[in-house]
Amino acid sequence: MSTQREPDLAYDPHRLEKQPALELPAIYGVSSYDGARNPLTRSNTAHRICAPLVTPATKGIPKAYYFDGEAEWAVALETLLDPDLYALDVQLPFFHFRWTEGAKVKFPKHFFDLRITLRNGFRLAIYVKNGSRLGRKETQDEIAAIEEAMPKDLADDMIVVNGDDYTRPFRINLFQFWIVGDDRDDEADAHVEEKARSSSYWSAEDLVGQCNLPSNRAFPAIQRLIARRVLGADWYSVISLQSRVWMI
Repeated sequence: MSTQREPDLAYDPHRLEKQPALELPAIYGVSSYDGARNPLTRSNTAHRICAPLVTPATKGIPKAYYFDGEAEWAVALETLLDPDLYALDVQLPFFHFRWTEGAKVKFPKHFFDLRITLRNGFRLAIYVKNGSRLGRKETQDEIAAIEEAMPKDLADDMIVVNGDDYTRPFRINLFQFWIVGDDRDDEADAHVEEKARSSSYWSAEDLVGQCNLPSNRAFPAIQRLIARRVLGADWYSVISLQSRVWMI
């Protein structure tokens, strides 16, 4: 009789054991993360993100935000472009919703990805979902159940956002808008806008050539004007000096 152990077909020597979520130390000058769950776990598919963001609610002090993936991060960056935004929250407290699976009735947990609060006090909860799943009846039923169960003190309304709409070029543009938005230059913005209204141009480079500013001031101003939708551009192509721009 052989005493050799039969191989464990489920065992994968290259598979890493599940690790706990990453706990980041306090960052000087940045308010601590206060979400209800920590999404910074190891993943082979999702790109977890931690970023310091400033909103009117933080009173100029950066606050740490954790995101499940690049789509959620991009949605957050897009909300920062809204002049009516007051506060941003992520990983909201969970609530249970009723879900029927065959003959079984379950009450799973749901965490909204984000919530924005506008200056008028209106609160909107945001659920970011993979686009390939949104067309499924099961997903639509789940969304309806979540909407019905959402506590009234959590938000005034909810929306579902198709994460597939946030393509890589779109995310790059939003990231660049965030960077240049933190580097305010109202004088340059006003000068570029005046030239955009009074000059002829086709590309961003043409518009820079019309300005009495160095390129490293004029082009960021163009980006800020695009982000504020004063200037138009194709947000789904990476915006560069060669990009077509126009007045809106």
